[in-house]
Amino acid sequence: MEVRSSSSYSSSSLTLGLSMDQNLDFNAPHSMGTTIIGVTYNGGVVLGADSRTSTGVYVANRASDKITQLTDNVYVCRSGSAADSQIVSDYVRYFLHQHTIQLGQPATVKVAANLVRLLSYNNKNFLETGLIIGGWDKYEGGQIYGVPLGGTIVQQPFAIGGSGSSYLYGFFDQAWKEGMTKDEAEELVKKAVSLAIARDGASGGVVRTVIINSEGVTRNFYPGDKLPLWHEELEAQNSLLDILSAPSPEPMNI
Repeated sequence: MEVRSSSSYSSSSLTLGLSMDQNLDFNAPHSMGTTIIGVTYNGGVVLGADSRTSTGVYVANRASDKITQLTDNVYVCRSGSAADSQIVSDYVRYFLHQHTIQLGQPATVKVAANLVRLLSYNNKNFLETGLIIGGWDKYEGGQIYGVPLGGTIVQQPFAIGGSGSSYLYGFFDQAWKEGMTKDEAEELVKKAVSLAIARDGASGGVVRTVIINSEGVTRNFYPGDKLPLWHEELEAQNSLLDILSAPSPEPMNI
């Protein structure tokens, strides 16, 4: 800040937080800059995601829903370009609806995942999106499929994606186990997304989870102030002045 005189300031020299030299483009494509997770458990699957949608360093939406319904029993977690992931989801939902009418029964998770793979691979030069498909059907139970950038399809016991996933590989190697209960799987997903939010600047907001099993679908919502704190994170405060007296949290045990 430059003082021109004792009674006036230059408006061009007063900046708050960001310099105009950065040339922020608020019309740039929205990116999900995301953390998405899919985990199988003994009886179904749990999908989870954060809620931050960004345009460069600008948060365009702090409470977006990145877990999209494809059918009654299949959902998809979206990462990458928000527009690309939305159009792929819309096309797949339309094709699955036609498929269900023709067969007279719900589409399987494998059919849904392969439709996502087909669209992603055939348009790989135009799309910038990575997707995780999860669901339950009467033939193979709970299933998770990862379709990363480029259109490869891989069935996995768990899948992670988005910018926050790079902080989670070691965590999942240590924390994931086969045969988890529903509550254990959801707690793992919630804990993992909160860790990514703490470490990844492009992930943030709230945590949404979707549990899919033979009984149906359950959606849960966890606001940011209810998430577990990791090392050096500060608790939510009513005033910035309260931070000065707030104690440092202890590292979280996993």
